[in-house]
Parts: sequence; C-alpha cells; structure tokens
Amino acid sequence: MSSPRTTPTSPGSPSRTGAKADQIRTRLIGYRITAYATGVMLLVLTTSVVLHYGFGDQRLAWSGPVHGFLYMCYLVTTVLLGTSVRWRPGRMVLIALAGTIPLMSFVAERSVTREVRSRKSGER
Repeated sequence: MSSPRTTPTSPGSPSRTGAKADQIRTRLIGYRITAYATGVMLLVLTTSVVLHYGFGDQRLAWSGPVHGFLYMCYLVTTVLLGTSVRWRPGRMVLIALAGTIPLMSFVAERSVTREVRSRKSGER
C-alpha cells in the first residue's frame, strides 16, 4: 500500500503563515492571562507586606509563594511570545521585569498586546 502523497510546505505558503498567526495568537492569550494574574497577585503581595510589617497581620502570607509561581509562568509565556514575534533578548528582559513592579505588568500587557496585534495586521 502506498501512503498518501504530501507536498512540503514552503516558508511563505498560506498554510504555514496561518499556523504561525494562530500560534502567536495563542501565545498572546497565554501571556495576557499570566500578566494579569501576576499583576493582581503582586498587588496582593504588596498589601500582605504592608499588613505584616505595619500591623503584624499575616493573613495574606500565602500570597508570596503564589505570586512566585505565577511569575515563573509569566516568564515562560513572555519567552514563548517573544521568540514567536522575534523580540530581542533585552526587550524580553524588560517585559519580564514588569512582573516585579506593582501595576507595571498591566502597562506592559497593554503595550505588548497593541504591538503584537498591529504587527500581525501589518503582515497581511
């Protein structure tokens, strides 16, 4: 029996560019989710630090490890998205550092989303 014949896909063919656009869209969604989750947990962690050192209240002590885990996910999604859209390493580092400054991950997410969406629409 012979197997069905498949033709190789050239780098510029529509099926390959469509798959690349789908991959970038998926990675952007993952990045946006982790950016928001990291930003919210960093705000909770900041509140936890104020409550702990200002008032001796440790009810939010769990927020440190949770933020740490979410930040690691944020780093992974930043690298995945950055390699897909071919950011320079310095750009990826700056975006990654946004998860360590309160409210900055929200600003970075907005900027990244605009950039990636405009780049994607500019390619068509």
